[in-house]
Amino acid sequence: MAVEISVTASSRAYRYPFLAPKSCSVITPSSLFFPDILRHKRIFPLKRNSRFTVCFVLEEKKQEISGFEEDKTEDFSDEMRNEIPSVRVAEKLARKRSERFTYLVAAVMSTFGITSMAVMAVYYRFSWQMEGVDVPLSEMFGTFALSVGAAVGMEFWARWAHKALWHASLWHMHESHHRPRDGPFELNDVFAIINAVPAIALLAFGFFHKGLLPGLCFGAGLGITVFGMAYMFVHDGLVHRRFPVGPIANVPYLRKVAAAHQLHHSEKFDGVPYGLFLGPKELEEVGGIEELEKEINRRIKLSKGS
Repeated sequence: MAVEISVTASSRAYRYPFLAPKSCSVITPSSLFFPDILRHKRIFPLKRNSRFTVCFVLEEKKQEISGFEEDKTEDFSDEMRNEIPSVRVAEKLARKRSERFTYLVAAVMSTFGITSMAVMAVYYRFSWQMEGVDVPLSEMFGTFALSVGAAVGMEFWARWAHKALWHASLWHMHESHHRPRDGPFELNDVFAIINAVPAIALLAFGFFHKGLLPGLCFGAGLGITVFGMAYMFVHDGLVHRRFPVGPIANVPYLRKVAAAHQLHHSEKFDGVPYGLFLGPKELEEVGGIEELEKEINRRIKLSKGS
């Protein structure tokens, strides 16, 4: 604590009129030089009162200390403000990696499981058909033809259902796909399970029965299964990056499909395209080729930057 002292001296002199000697008094030389008025205070009292005022000005060094502490606090708070966003970003990235890994495990298990069952079903079914003398060529052709037709037809079914159902009466379920996802899964994934039910039923019926109709049913179930697997890899993996898809991200047409579906989420053309694999064709019909090219270039830059 520093102390500054300011001293102010003020004095007041009280003067009285000169008192001359009386007429009867004897004047001596000494009285001329040393008059009584100088020797007796009561004759000529010169009262001088001095008053000293002492002012103490206190300056607390605590201000300097507190100022230093405030500076340190501000520096610390600045560092904390800088660290908090980075911590949040790190937590978000870690959560995203965990979600991607979880969905990747689910995608790989379902893909290998469905693929292995489909391959085994096809192998055993055709091996049974070829055991006899007569090979049912018509049944085999119908199976392969309907498998291709069902895969292509699912694109048009998905386009109609997407627009007429998912963005209409079933929007309360599909809305989760148009909002930021919290966790590896979303309510919209239920539609994949719904589409898997008829595919499994058709495959099972065609596997355990022989004949043209079971062969067609088997082909339809196989086509739906193939479309579902392709949809998962392109839509969930390539477009929305829920898991890494590897080299298929560099296929030019699939890159165009991904860009077209991204424009569906931007709603620049009233939700068009509603389909997936024929999405670029839908955009061409509504005059969205220029926006499609911009989106393709943006996704290429984003993939190079990451």
